[in-house]
Amino acid sequence: MERPVELSMTLLTVKNLSVRIEDKIVVENVSFELGPNDRLSILGPNGAGKTVLLKALLNLVSYSGDVTWDPTAMIGYVPQKIDADRHLPLTYRDLFNSKCRIAKVATGQIDQIAHSVGLTKEILATPVGHLSGGYFQRGLIGFALIGKPNVLLLDEPTASIDEPSEEHIYELIHRLQEQYKLAVITVSHDLSFVYRYATRVLCLNKRIVCIGPPREALTPKILEKLYGQSVSYYVHDHGDRPPGEAGSVSSPERG
Repeated sequence: MERPVELSMTLLTVKNLSVRIEDKIVVENVSFELGPNDRLSILGPNGAGKTVLLKALLNLVSYSGDVTWDPTAMIGYVPQKIDADRHLPLTYRDLFNSKCRIAKVATGQIDQIAHSVGLTKEILATPVGHLSGGYFQRGLIGFALIGKPNVLLLDEPTASIDEPSEEHIYELIHRLQEQYKLAVITVSHDLSFVYRYATRVLCLNKRIVCIGPPREALTPKILEKLYGQSVSYYVHDHGDRPPGEAGSVSSPERG
């Protein structure tokens, strides 16, 4: 009788991670862990090193320190932005099929993944350069799910779409996390999303400013320290208001 596969308690361990680009320290001495069911959100001002941190985790930039992925970790990555040539005839079905061939996985999963991210057959057949920002982003998320990863890294997944579509994308990410049992690391500017869905938050400004459950870590004092000024929020009516705050307010800056 085969023994069941034991899931590691830690999918990712980061110790003393630093990144230097052209003699400038971009990320300094960052340490944290990611468990199989974690939903980690990374917050910070422009230039805080959030995107660089994700790229270091993917070994796309040189770094010092230790980044250790568990052997069971399979990673999907959604970049912040990709500029699509409107004259390029490629469709998301073309891209999904190509990734299946490269990853040597069955193409049978394409329709199920497309359905899970809200892409119809018509949208799959539309050149990517002709899609709206929301559908284009859904396609990027679907592309990342090809191969059935158990970890999803998303770099500001709503940066290129309009504000009314943002909440739909964040709700989609949460639903996919539940559906596919994903550990998720999301760079986000939206505190409403963080309070509603994140199990932990990492506040980054080159160094870690805070880390922990959102309602414990994101105090008004910490947010002011992180962004260097009084920070306001946009709070949806879901009981996700930060501690000590009342009323409707707007999100902090992107970046």
